[in-house]
Amino acid sequence: MYYIYMLGCGDGSVYTGITNDVEKRIEAHKSGEGAKYTRGRGPFELLSLWETKTKSQACRVEYFIKKHTKKKKILFYTDGEYLVNLIYEEKQIEIKKILEWDLK
Repeated sequence: MYYIYMLGCGDGSVYTGITNDVEKRIEAHKSGEGAKYTRGRGPFELLSLWETKTKSQACRVEYFIKKHTKKKKILFYTDGEYLVNLIYEEKQIEIKKILEWDLK
């Protein structure tokens, strides 16, 4: 499984990424070894998480999210099923919203 995640950054921005290991990737962001964009922008909050079957699908969903405005991104993580339905309608990709994730 692959995951698409949205992080709230300490500066108010929102970062979107993909991973196959959520805990490891969040720790990489926290330690400054994650994406260049997130370095120095902590602390981080996991805003939303979706699951998909393949890396290719995850990359397509990530790109879809990243091309939208911040206002639309907020809607993606605040409305539980909005992105799930939209991505299926526009890209025929099935994703599943993960409601809770226990970060260690």
